[in-house]
Amino acid sequence: MDSKQYKLLRLKIMGAITAFSLIPLVALGSFMHLQFSQGYHERIAHSLQRSVENRKAAIDMFLEENILQLRNMAWTHDFEQMSDQAYLQHVFSTMQSGNKAFIDLGVIDGDGRHAAYVGPYALSDVNYRGQDWFEKTMLKGVYVSDVFMGFRQFPHIILAVMRREGNRYWILRATLDSEVLNALVRNYQTGQRGDAFLVNSAHVLQTSSSLKGPVLGKMDQLAGPSRFTGARVEEHSVHGRTVLYGMAWLDNVDWLLVISEAPGESLSPLFRTQAIVFSMVGGGLLLIMAGAAIATRSIVEALARTDRHKAELDARIVQSNKMAALGKMAAGVAHEVNNPLTLIRESAGWIKDLLTEEDPEAIKNYEEIAEAVDKIDQNVERAKGVTHRMLGFARRMEPMQENVDLNQVAKQTMAFLQNEALHRNIELRAELAPDLPHTATDTAQFQQVLLNLLENAIDAVDRDGSVTIRTRTGESGKKIQLSVIDTGKGIPKEMQGRIFDPFFTTKGVGEGTGLGLSISYGIMERLGGGIAVESEEGEGATFTLTLPVC
Repeated sequence: MDSKQYKLLRLKIMGAITAFSLIPLVALGSFMHLQFSQGYHERIAHSLQRSVENRKAAIDMFLEENILQLRNMAWTHDFEQMSDQAYLQHVFSTMQSGNKAFIDLGVIDGDGRHAAYVGPYALSDVNYRGQDWFEKTMLKGVYVSDVFMGFRQFPHIILAVMRREGNRYWILRATLDSEVLNALVRNYQTGQRGDAFLVNSAHVLQTSSSLKGPVLGKMDQLAGPSRFTGARVEEHSVHGRTVLYGMAWLDNVDWLLVISEAPGESLSPLFRTQAIVFSMVGGGLLLIMAGAAIATRSIVEALARTDRHKAELDARIVQSNKMAALGKMAAGVAHEVNNPLTLIRESAGWIKDLLTEEDPEAIKNYEEIAEAVDKIDQNVERAKGVTHRMLGFARRMEPMQENVDLNQVAKQTMAFLQNEALHRNIELRAELAPDLPHTATDTAQFQQVLLNLLENAIDAVDRDGSVTIRTRTGESGKKIQLSVIDTGKGIPKEMQGRIFDPFFTTKGVGEGTGLGLSISYGIMERLGGGIAVESEEGEGATFTLTLPVC
């Protein structure tokens, strides 16, 4: 059993203890939280309903006071007095001294003509006969209009009362400033996401709404055009949020008062309580998990000792099984690395395509960017070659037969490790035979072997030394040899016979897998060549690769 399985077993035991310990606590806490949450929601809805009822009464009182004031003026003065322009001005000034809601005041005779008018507009010659509000006032005696534009061309409300003097009928008409009503309603808004507005039965806004729009805008139907008594609370979803709407119809005019409230703002105490409960549950969970870890440690350790003993007995497996496991690992690593490499290459290609469409003179660092893209592409190709070789090893691919110049392969491979060598102050030398014949081999697989030998040599030197690549033709002229020579600490004689065994390494614990030379040995055999080592402890090591001449 490996460490992951031990960890999984430990987690299972801890999970079982935690679950059986927390199930009753979580069930009880969830039940209590649900009951508390439902009760809190009901409390919010009930509070909103009472708020709508109280504010509806306040708006009704506001309208009734203005109608009563207008009616008192009409019933305490006759037509002759009120049709006098100077006297009407005096009456209007008296009204405005106690109520700034009125914009103007007019006396209209039974034929719809202005007998007198006081206000900022030129309405003295306007005839209202045939207007809807005029007919309704003459019919009902008292009239409150919806917000409309009219001759004034701005939103306003008409308050009108009709008085009969013998056979004479006349109307005292005042314009109510809609901004006063709008400000009154807006004061009822609660919270940052709350809203308050009036809407008539035709779904036209009588006051502005922060969510629904300005005055006289259309809005979605909430409660329907039919009136209902009392206050009503409805729940709606607005942009994915739950919103409570409290609604009530006014008594004096066919307007619906709507006050909306976001429960999330009112539920902040509930959320704080919920956070505290979750914190307590989390703390309890940590304590339970700590106890479970202590309780299960002795069991898992006993099982681990048994498994280690068994692992020691199973350690002597044949080399073919080790290499098979190595192949699976190499295939997995190569597969996982290939995916991001493909994305990097596509992105680099996309950048290169974009650069071809740009003016080099317009981009300050055009050449540097282009060079960087080329380097990205080159290094991706290098990485893909490595993963290809790993896949080749995993799948035991047959080597390709190419006409290869080992001097060129040596130069390319040394370039890969140049920066690493400079960082460690290690000199990379190349002693390449100028007349070296070519060989028929697989470039990618041979380069994998050479790269592994160079990396091992740099690790052996560590710092302040040299690594040399030397090529030459064998004594018979039928073989080509490439040697990697380092100035490291060398390999003891007793270890030289085992360095090509899988999982054998001379490096410290955690610094090497012992697979590189084993893989290299297998690759050279498939290429029809060989690999050999010569070393004296304290004097460095020389690894020699041999391949046949074409």
